[in-house]
Amino acid sequence: AEACRIGFLTPRKAGTFLLLLTGALLFQGWGFSVHRQVHRAAVYALPAPLRGWFEREVDWLAEHAVDADKRKHRVEREAPRHYLDLDAPGLSCLDSLGPVPTWSEAVASCSEDTLWAYGVLPWNVGWSYRRLVQAFHEQDREDILRAASDLGHYVGDAHVPLHTTLNYNGQLTGQQGIHALWETRLPELFGAEYFLAVPEPIWIPNVSAWTWARIQESHAAVDSLLRLEREAVAAWSGDLVVREQRGRVLQQQRVVSWCKGYHGQLDGMVERRWRASIHGVASLWWSAWVEAGQPNLEGVLGANSPCSVWRRWRKKCPPLEGNP
Repeated sequence: AEACRIGFLTPRKAGTFLLLLTGALLFQGWGFSVHRQVHRAAVYALPAPLRGWFEREVDWLAEHAVDADKRKHRVEREAPRHYLDLDAPGLSCLDSLGPVPTWSEAVASCSEDTLWAYGVLPWNVGWSYRRLVQAFHEQDREDILRAASDLGHYVGDAHVPLHTTLNYNGQLTGQQGIHALWETRLPELFGAEYFLAVPEPIWIPNVSAWTWARIQESHAAVDSLLRLEREAVAAWSGDLVVREQRGRVLQQQRVVSWCKGYHGQLDGMVERRWRASIHGVASLWWSAWVEAGQPNLEGVLGANSPCSVWRRWRKKCPPLEGNP
């Protein structure tokens, strides 16, 4: 029975199934570390008074920035919420719907099963945004934090080029492994050199249009990302892979010197998408709060949340119960 089910998997689902069999992690939109840093930086990019309230929860938001990725293993239909295979022939049904197809239009044109097979990321950003607006309106601390964390994660995914293509890991062009290379290996090696300060968040009146524009920007980078990797590999004469110990796991990684050359050829692409992720997350958090009527969250966020020793030493803890 399982063999029969495997036979009907889409290319992306089949790849996911094989990864699970081998015990590998599912592909993430940005690596865990970058997702956490995006959330933390987005908090400090917010204007007052939202920044002050979110700052009290910054450690929670950073830690839980990857919850959505962790759910992929156990929650049905979670994985397709993180991507959209824009170039999949099966999604040509979207071509006649204009630049910002609604969910109902897309379902009518493509069928719901087709959409879930090739990803629902742009609509999921909208659904997650609405949940955050509702949570702000109801002033529910747990719902606010979880909705903000999930929304931030999906917005980050929308800024990763390989989350917008059927060739999401270079498997269709003999470039297997490029997903983790671009979103994890390069940020780990060179992220400390990036300039990640962002302008103040903007009000986003049309979340759907904004999200589709970000996904199209990401998708526009796919061809050059893949081409430059092929060229860098072809021009390389030494060892391409090195084994590195990661905790208890011995992993194969591209050698640092090769990564430096490829990263230089990308000409700031990773840095730009990372910085855009931070600004996008902060802007949607801010817009959701404004749309909810700018509720006063004093006593809601940060309530009964113990403050770290470091923040107490810096006198950054709010005078709330649980923060001595």
